[in-house]
This record gives sequence, structure tokens and C-alpha cells, in this order.
Amino acid sequence: MPSSDSPQPPVIVILGPTASGKSRLAVALAKKIGGEIISADSRQIYRELDIGSAKPSSEELGEVTHHFINEKNIGEPYSAGDFASEAVRRIQKIHEQGKRAVIAGGSTLYLEGLLEGFAELPPAHPETRARLLAELEHFGSEHLYEQLRQQDPEQAATLDPTKSQRLIRSLEIIERSGKSVTELQALGNMQRSGLRFLVYGLEMPRAILYDRINQRTDAMMQAGLFLESKALYHKYRELIAERRTGALQSVGYQELFLHFQGAIELPEAVWLIKQHTRNYAKRQLTFFRNRLTVNWVSAPENHSDTEKLTAAFKQQN
Repeated sequence: MPSSDSPQPPVIVILGPTASGKSRLAVALAKKIGGEIISADSRQIYRELDIGSAKPSSEELGEVTHHFINEKNIGEPYSAGDFASEAVRRIQKIHEQGKRAVIAGGSTLYLEGLLEGFAELPPAHPETRARLLAELEHFGSEHLYEQLRQQDPEQAATLDPTKSQRLIRSLEIIERSGKSVTELQALGNMQRSGLRFLVYGLEMPRAILYDRINQRTDAMMQAGLFLESKALYHKYRELIAERRTGALQSVGYQELFLHFQGAIELPEAVWLIKQHTRNYAKRQLTFFRNRLTVNWVSAPENHSDTEKLTAAFKQQN
């Protein structure tokens, strides 16, 4: 429990790699402590991205109040900075109502912005961005990724060549400021929220995590990911072609879009979803271990484990 001189209770954060069971644990914990959930997931905030973003079920959404789920339309811009500032306001409102806030998610920039604050980054520069976009078009994303890897290897370790928008922004920051994103964050020129966070990370043996990812991909396909992606592809084909929204460039959708374009067969698309999701989980873990202070706990494997973990969290907080 918070100390007597703390005006607000601590905010419990549950983070971890994709498929580690964050959402289910957060719902169980929020029910036990009388809380509301702040979703730190950059895809779940968008309507229409349902199966591929692994949104909580309708039952879970009905059991506990969730924030930042289905709040934006595809194509509507929303940044990690927007999330961090709005999340602070909502957490404070939750506290004013005498409730607790539980943050759950795995979007690295969303979590870092909320937990650590943001360094002062240079504003977007249209000319620089246009030149980098031209390089992307002419030389490909691997070329940009290699540039970033040479200039900011720590930032590059949290990305891959498919994250073209973040690659461009990272290179733009280097060119405009003369410093890397990693260097700017290390300067400590942060705007902190004044909230107190208790951060727990879910971990498990890598082989078990990868097996969960493979099984979840198969379950998503059975649940209708193919049809969901096909509808998105036809509705937003222009946005996809011009790479104008990061939400539609994410793992689980981009591979099926390649299939719809005739570039790959369906079995290869499914295989790539599994591979890219495993790669993403590895990058998440690298980010969390290198950039955030986390109390690591074993991810629950069943209902009994979940009950024990939520009881322990409640007792500690």
C-alpha cells in the first residue's frame, strides 16, 4: 500500500513481450483491487484492428473499464507523446474517483514515454523527411536500418527494417539535432508526471514464449484474421501502398497484405507472421531490459498462477 505521505496510490504496470498474458492478468488484478486498465498498446487504440491486435475480449472489456481501446480511426495520427500526456490525465482522474490504475501493454515507446518522460526532440522537418522517404523508396528499408544501426545501435536494436516510420524519425532526429535518440534520452531532460509507478514484467523461457506465439497466430487465423485483413486491405489500399499509417504496417497485417498483393502464398504469410512476431518479442525484451527498470516475475501459465500473482500484487501494493 502507498505510504502515508504519498498523495496518490502507486500505478501498477504490467508489461512484457507479446503473447505473455498481460491483458488477462491485468483484468484479474483490476477486478481484485477495484481498478481501471490503461492499455499501452499502439494498435488496440484503433477501431477495426481487432483480431490482429489481440484486443481484450468483449467479456473482458465488460468486466473492467479499459482506456485507449477503440478510440481512434485508422489514419488518425496518434503519437507516443499524445498517449503519455493523455494517460497521465486519465490516471489522475481515476485516482480522484478513489480507484486504482493498472497499465498493461507492450508498446515500447508508449511505455517509455509514460514511465520516463520524453527528452526534448527536434520537431518534424518536412524536407529531411521527404529526402528520407525518397531513400526508402529507392534503396529500401534495409538501407535505412543499416544507417541507424551504425549511428544509434541501441535504438536500432528496438526496431527492424519493417518499422519504416520510426526508422525515418530516428534518422531525422540525428540529422536535425546532431545527437541520437539514445543520447537525447540519456540527457535526462524529462517532463515527469509526478506519478509513482510499480513496474512488473512477465517473463518465461524463450521456447515457451515462441510456442505461445505460434499457437496464438494459428488461433487468430481460425478466428478470422484473414477476412479482417482482407477487408482492411481493400478499404485502405491507398494508405497501405503509400505507407501513410503505421497501424497498417504492423505484424499480423502486413504479411497478409503481401499475400493479397500476390507477392507470397498464404502459408508463407502465416509463417512470416509467426517469425516476425517472435522477432518483435525479442526486441521488446531487449528494450524493456535496457531502457526501463522492471521487476521481473514468472508469467502465469494457468488460472491458479494468475490468482496467486494478483494476490501477491495486492498484498505488496
